[in-house]
Amino acid sequence: MPLMKFDMLKGRTPEQIGALLDIVYEVQLETLGTPVPVGDRYQVVNQHEPYEIHILDTGLGVERSDQVVVITVITRPRTTAQKEAFYRRVVDCLHDELGMRKEDVMVSMVQNTDEDWSFFGGDAQFLTGAL
Repeated sequence: MPLMKFDMLKGRTPEQIGALLDIVYEVQLETLGTPVPVGDRYQVVNQHEPYEIHILDTGLGVERSDQVVVITVITRPRTTAQKEAFYRRVVDCLHDELGMRKEDVMVSMVQNTDEDWSFFGGDAQFLTGAL
């Protein structure tokens, strides 16, 4: 049940954003393994003005376009193999299905544990046994 945040420049249509979210959700189910039940979907899109987002190349010689998207995945611990599979599949699927440049997709995973989640009501549902 990762929480996914998508940061991008304004200008995509609702259909384009929906397709991007659907693709990343399907890749999540395919690559991150359990516990990620079908229907467990938490995705938030933040759209920015061009002056509000600077995604540079970190010295790697990467040039970004105005279609750049930063995907932050907040999740329980995952294996290195799961993370690498997720990164590769996300980039490949967004490229193949939406025509996005692979250079325009940046992904970061942030790990946390069961005590770091409250879905509602101020309770830590993983710790109380509700989940």
